[in-house]
Amino acid sequence: MQPIFITLLNGRQLMIIPDTLAHLNGHAILTYTYSIFLHDHHDEVHAAITKENALHLQQNDDPEYCGYLTFEKPDSLFTYVTDGQNELESDEIEEIIEELSHIRDFGAWKVKKRE
Repeated sequence: MQPIFITLLNGRQLMIIPDTLAHLNGHAILTYTYSIFLHDHHDEVHAAITKENALHLQQNDDPEYCGYLTFEKPDSLFTYVTDGQNELESDEIEEIIEELSHIRDFGAWKVKKRE
C-alpha cells in the first residue's frame, strides 16, 4: 500500500506504512497495522521503497522506526507497540490515531452532489 506522510503539530514528520491482515476464525476480522517511521527526507518515493511493511514478528532495527499502531476495533481499541529506537509520546499517538481515523472513515465523508 502507499505510505502516508504526515506532519504532527509539534513539527515531527512521519511516514506511516499501512499493513492489513485478515484473520478468519469463524468471523471475518480485519486488523489494521501501521508501521511508523520518522521522515525528514525530501525524496518520498525513495524513502517509501527502502521501508518494508512487516508482520512485526522481529524487532525492526531501522534507526527511523518508531513502532507500530494497530486498529483492533476502529473508534474504540488501539494498540501502540514501540519496538524501535524511537518512542512516540502519547499526544503524538493520539494525533496519529485521529489522522488515520479521518483517512480510514471515508464512508462517513459527506459528498455534495452537483446540481
